[in-house]
Amino acid sequence: MTERSPAPGGLALVEALVNTLDIESGADSLDTAEGRARFGITREDVEDVRALRESLRVVLLAHAGHPPHREVIPLGDLLAGAPLVVSVDRRDGSATLAPADEGPLVSRVAAAVAEALVAGTWARLKACEATDCLWAYYDRSPAGRGRWCSMQVCGARAKMRRYRAKG
Repeated sequence: MTERSPAPGGLALVEALVNTLDIESGADSLDTAEGRARFGITREDVEDVRALRESLRVVLLAHAGHPPHREVIPLGDLLAGAPLVVSVDRRDGSATLAPADEGPLVSRVAAAVAEALVAGTWARLKACEATDCLWAYYDRSPAGRGRWCSMQVCGARAKMRRYRAKG
């Protein structure tokens, strides 16, 4: 839906996961073998991954100041089962957070959220305010107050609806 460039670092994984569902058409790429392979999941994982996706979407809506689109399992509850480890490089002393088990998608998402939290970028990943979209996007606006995934599509539609409502 968006023409924006992908989110930085591990947030690209979170953004891509949230954007596996096209709300407007109902198309879900997790229904396809190719879509599941992109995230290293199996058909058996899909329902759990969908729950993770929608919990992420609720948080991204909150980042943009919007209410939840539906009732979901709290993201913290889902990520609690994905322990992280701190690795320290002996050569230069640099430290990184990584999943204790890199296989499960929830572990990779937990690491991405932690990385973004440390980098100060987590709150910039948002969900479009258009209820027929809810696409994830990374807000690069200077003030961090972006509202739509695409000003040309969702923003223009919202402005046109407001204009017609005044008429």
